[in-house]
Amino acid sequence: MFPQRLTDGYRAFLGGRFAGEQSRYEMLAETGQRPEIMVIGCVDSRVSPEVIFDAAPGELLVVRNVANLVPPYEPDRDSQHGTSAALEFGVQALRVKHIVVLGHAFCGGIRAFADEQEPLSPGDFIGRWMSQIAPAAANLGPRAPDDDGTYLRRLEFASVELSLQHLMTFPCVRILVERGKLALHGAYFGIASGRLLVRDPDTGRFEPVVDGLAGRSSTIGF
Repeated sequence: MFPQRLTDGYRAFLGGRFAGEQSRYEMLAETGQRPEIMVIGCVDSRVSPEVIFDAAPGELLVVRNVANLVPPYEPDRDSQHGTSAALEFGVQALRVKHIVVLGHAFCGGIRAFADEQEPLSPGDFIGRWMSQIAPAAANLGPRAPDDDGTYLRRLEFASVELSLQHLMTFPCVRILVERGKLALHGAYFGIASGRLLVRDPDTGRFEPVVDGLAGRSSTIGF
């Protein structure tokens, strides 16, 4: 049976948001989508880009995977390329102007890698997927025995940095970035606090996007 929660939510959507934005939906159906921003986020149910950025239909092209990772450009590798295909579509077909890699606090995928957790199934799909961040972890050095959670936060930030580096291995991305037609951004969302940090391209630091939060640390309090 279809989940009642979804049926109830759909009814509310029909009578609320859809009714208020029906003309926008009709326009999108007729003319197609032209979002200028692509967000690569995590599958975590607490971190919905559309909710965080209060986006209207058609504004964001969203790709979600475990731990918001971008794999490197590997067209000859014998595997499926879901995120790479979405990138190709967003950059080549839709001509997005911005790509945002959105990391977040308390990421289960990051913790699974850092804690070397046992596979959830014989396929170990999560473990194999998360192995992509090994270079980021290596750059951080060993985890302290008395770590208070700081290592996980640092690895969450480092994985965003790594994904930004991987984006530049895609020729279609690199060329457009170099021509000034595409901009890459790193961001980080605090689930408990609602704080959004954005990476400064000059310093590499993640800073609050709202000035009123500027005095708070960028690695704790999430």
